[in-house]
Amino acid sequence: MRVLLIGANGYLGRFVADRLLADPAVQLTALGRGDDADVRFDLASGSPGALTRFLDAVHPGVVVNCAGATRGGARELARHNTVAVATVCEALRRSRCGARLVQIGCGAEYGPSQPGSSTAEDAVPRPGGPYGVSKLAATELVLGSGLDAVVLRVFSPAGPGTPAGSPLGRLAEAMRRAMQSGDGELKLAGLGAQRDFVDVRDVARAVHAASLSAAQGVINIGSGRAVRLRDAAAVLARVAGYGGALHELDGPPGPLRATIGHPRSEPDHAGPVAYPYPDGCGSWQQADVRTARDRLGWRPRINLEESLADIWMEAACRI
Repeated sequence: MRVLLIGANGYLGRFVADRLLADPAVQLTALGRGDDADVRFDLASGSPGALTRFLDAVHPGVVVNCAGATRGGARELARHNTVAVATVCEALRRSRCGARLVQIGCGAEYGPSQPGSSTAEDAVPRPGGPYGVSKLAATELVLGSGLDAVVLRVFSPAGPGTPAGSPLGRLAEAMRRAMQSGDGELKLAGLGAQRDFVDVRDVARAVHAASLSAAQGVINIGSGRAVRLRDAAAVLARVAGYGGALHELDGPPGPLRATIGHPRSEPDHAGPVAYPYPDGCGSWQQADVRTARDRLGWRPRINLEESLADIWMEAACRI
């Protein structure tokens, strides 16, 4: 099976590439903006015609699109997350390869949900910010393209390679700095948000399964369990061996022992930081993952403690 992977150098794309390369039946070609891509091509500025010519030459059976942007203004997000996907869809429509498209979406497309609920694929998307809007627009383009296509709505990925600017990455970095400087206290903010964390390696398994399946439409990829950020911080503190006191700036007054914490923070002398999840999803998000189980035969395997341990290992290497 010939697979064209777009965005192989990104956070998710690297693990998807590793997973696909581990399958001896897959012949992988990486397309991206970096010098180490097999083929250099910028989806945000490249023409559908140029991509079509490449598709006709390589003739992949599956195209996996992991490319996109998570930061930036509305215009930049639209260019990298929406216009780029329009280019892929148009190129595939023009091409003679007849490839299947696996598009990586995100849980932010749904927007806020009711605390205690699990969001299924038939929920009406109401993204609360420009990132979710740009990704939802891309999903609608894929679903309306007439292609053999599936969109994997990935909730909050975690694990090795987690960007330092992400909530869990910020927590690990704040804890690293505190331990390096010997600080016995750490002030943290925004502990109340709850998110559905899924390990990036499990996401890669889902992409592999979707590539081999005939499933179409939208499929949620998550753990199926919302975790409060203070609980994730508690696990990270235990994994890191941090014995200092964590102060919850937006919670009850007084010091809180290292059983709770928060993943977007700086050392105590830096003061509080912005709300940890500028994804427009409010205080709660939890995926209903039954469709992934039923249509892909996929279940998450890696628990959050292992994901956090890997995040900490990378942070600790910077000490």
